[in-house]
Formats: sequence, C-alpha cells, structure tokens
Amino acid sequence: MRLTFSARPLVATLLGAVLFASCSRSEPTPATPKAAAVTQNVSAPGFPEGFATGTKTSYATGSVTLGSGSWTLNEALIGNTTADAKTGAQSARVRYDGSLSMNFSLTAGAGAVTVAHARYGSDGSGTWELWASANDGASYARVGSAVTTNSSALSTASFAVNLAGSVRLQVRKTDGGSNRINFDNITVESYGGGTPPPPPPTGGGKKFLFDGSHGELAGNADWVLDVNSGVASRYPTPAQSGITSSTPETFWTGAVSAWGVALVKLGHTVEQLPSGAAISYGNAANPQDLANYSVFVVDEPNTIFTSAEKTAILRFVQNGGGLFMITDHIVSDRNNDGFDSPEIWNDLMANNSVQTNPFGFAINSDNIVENSSNVRPGPNPITNGSQGAVSQLAFYNGATMTLSPAANGTVQGLVWRRTASQGNSLAMAASSTFGNGRVVIIGDSSPADDGTGSPGNTVYDGWGENVSHPRLHLNASLWLAKLQ
Repeated sequence: MRLTFSARPLVATLLGAVLFASCSRSEPTPATPKAAAVTQNVSAPGFPEGFATGTKTSYATGSVTLGSGSWTLNEALIGNTTADAKTGAQSARVRYDGSLSMNFSLTAGAGAVTVAHARYGSDGSGTWELWASANDGASYARVGSAVTTNSSALSTASFAVNLAGSVRLQVRKTDGGSNRINFDNITVESYGGGTPPPPPPTGGGKKFLFDGSHGELAGNADWVLDVNSGVASRYPTPAQSGITSSTPETFWTGAVSAWGVALVKLGHTVEQLPSGAAISYGNAANPQDLANYSVFVVDEPNTIFTSAEKTAILRFVQNGGGLFMITDHIVSDRNNDGFDSPEIWNDLMANNSVQTNPFGFAINSDNIVENSSNVRPGPNPITNGSQGAVSQLAFYNGATMTLSPAANGTVQGLVWRRTASQGNSLAMAASSTFGNGRVVIIGDSSPADDGTGSPGNTVYDGWGENVSHPRLHLNASLWLAKLQ
C-alpha cells in the first residue's frame, strides 16, 4: 500500500519494537468436518431489498411498492434522515410492535435469508424476529431465535428458512417499546431443496467471497468491492447482473472493485462478508459460511482472527477451498489496535488448532518499494495463465515472504525482489497447497488497488498502471478456484 495515511515512521528502532502477535492458549485439534451441505441458490427475484424505492413517511399501516414487490408496513415508515442507519439513501424504520410484511409470495421458496439491522439514531436497543408463511400469509411461524439490536451501525442477522414452494416473510419488532429499529438489505436465496453438492461448487461460474469483516475499511483504505455509506454490504450495488463486457470498474466504489468486476465478466459471482458477520466453515445456518464459496479473498486484514475463525479458514482450505491472502508492510496498523496485517497473517499460520505453518511461508518484517521483473519462468498457471503472462510486480510499501519447503513441500515463489535468487528468501508473491485446497499470497495491497474508494480516502490505481497486476490477480483467482 502506498503511504497515504498517517504511518508511524518506519525506522529501525521502531521496527525492532514491533512484536508478532502470539497466542499462548492451545486447543485440541478437532476432527476434520465433512463438507457442509449448504445450498448455493441464486437470489430470489427482486432481492436484495434495500428499500431504495418507494415512499412512506408515516407510521400508519399502509402498503408500499418496493423493488421486490408490495409490502405492508405497520408502525413503520421508510426513513431517509441522517439518523436512519442505511447503506443507500433509505431504509425501513419500525417502532413499538411494528412489522414489515411481504404482500407477495416467492414461488421458488426461501433458503438463506439475511437482514441488516441497527438502532435508529440515539434510541436504545430493541428486539425483533423473522417469521415465514408457507400458505400465502394465512399463518406464520417464527424462524430461528429473536434478535436484539443494540448497535447504531448496521449488522447482519442470518436465518435458515429452507422452505420450498410458496413463501412469504415478515419482520416483527417484538419488544413493544418506543425505541426504533432500522432494517435494510434483506437478502433471500431461492430454495431448491434436495441434497446440495459438496463445496466448492463444481462446473460453471465460481463464487468468490471478499472479506470486509476485519478492518479492511480502517484508516485510508477500502480493500473491498463496494462501500455504501461506510458499509461493505453482502451484495455490491448496483447488482452484478448489470455488468457487461464494457462495464467500467467504477460500477462499484471499493478499492478492489476492478478485480470484482473482472471476475464477474469472466462468468463468476462475487460477494462481500460485512463487518460483524461470522467467518465459519460447516455451519449450515450461516448463509455466508465458507463452504458456500470456492475462494475467500482477504485483502490486508486489520483485526486479528479469533481461534474459531482461524480454524474455519484452515479447514476451508484443507477441504478444497482457495484462500487469497494479501498483506502489507510492517507497521501498517490502520486501526491502532496493536496488530498490522503481517502480524495478523503470521498469527493465523503460527497459532491455530489445525497445523503450525500449514502453507509453508512466513511474512517478513520489512517494507519494500520496488518494481521487480524477477518472475518465475515456465508454464506456471499463475504467472503464465489464461489471463496472460506476468512480467513484473510493483510494490509501494509491501512485505516479502520467507518460504519453508520443510513445512510444506508445495510452496513456491512466484515473484522475488530484483536482486534475489529464485529461492526461499525475499518472495514478493507465493503459492502453495494445503490438503485439497490452494493458497496464494501477495505482499502488498497496492497492485490490487484500482484508485476508487470512499469519499475522503486517497487511493491509487495500481491495478491499471501495470498490465501484469490484473493478470497476476486473475490468474491466481482462477487457479485458487481450480479453473486452471
């Protein structure tokens, strides 16, 4: 990453004071889970529902036509004030024992459902539930447990409805109090029933999940596909169905939107893991469980992974998933929580319940500015794949890796510093396999940066300045998805 934020001085004395994160608690290694049986269905027609269309300015019961269809809002309105938590211009606001009810049925059923929710303005916490009807609204049954909303920032609640046939949904505020709750970005996946295939998906387009849950928006950074009012929602907007061969990367506003748009143009699907969402593997109740995706992309995390998250990530890879790791230089702690991305990645690999150094590399405590053409030669699918040959890689403050074939015999460098031998030291990008899955790491976030980000953030177009950067990232993405 180019130093466009208030970085601490990168001097030797300070570098010497930076310690890698460590974890003293060890946990027993759990049995490898079977591939999670989670459906991977398409979004229901008209969803996600972001309340971006339609007008209702009073709490009185009434119907309003939204993007997904007609809804009845009881003790609820569509809010667009600065106090309304929302990802776009509007969201629903509910008070007392109000509700949001679909007046139409989803004929293809409903599988996984997510609802973004937050306290309105300075109001206190509130409680709500999701209900579903399988008989066109004649009767309803509650889905899952009640949810307590206690944050003024949108977070996402997930539900496994899993009803075939005709389905209607209803969001009910249940505490009866005057504290108001905002609801936004309701997603519904159609439900086909039957036994779903094991992950990762086979045939056709692949599903890529870009992490937005570990401080990727901290400081002067936007390492996600799309940001709406400060939130990286599950589905970037506008919908990716609108992308054509001529769509520019400015279709979305995250700093890696060019990467995502390019994947969609290649026939794949991209999603984001929002802040507050869980990283899990094998949890059928989580619609964004890693088992639902072929590749998990994490660009410069700024909060450390929990023990459970580390286990989930490693089991995902071990059972066939692809992990795209991007780090940054040492002393790049954007949220000042004591951990920068090299420390966070090294902690994942060194302190987990699955295997020490599973991928066969560690990130060095260095800070490199260099354009290197020291690229692995030959018919490598990442450096010379279907998206073109990689001839160089430019770092604007990044870190190198030390490779350890003794820990993982499949590890190999892809690009090294200009003066390095093509060995185990000073790799700028590397790959390996672990179990049935694959891993790629690049030591700087600058090459993926496309120059677009949230207002007030200064980012640079590393993606567009060097023809090799898109080739490297896209070849690596397709290799991780086992398409080359």
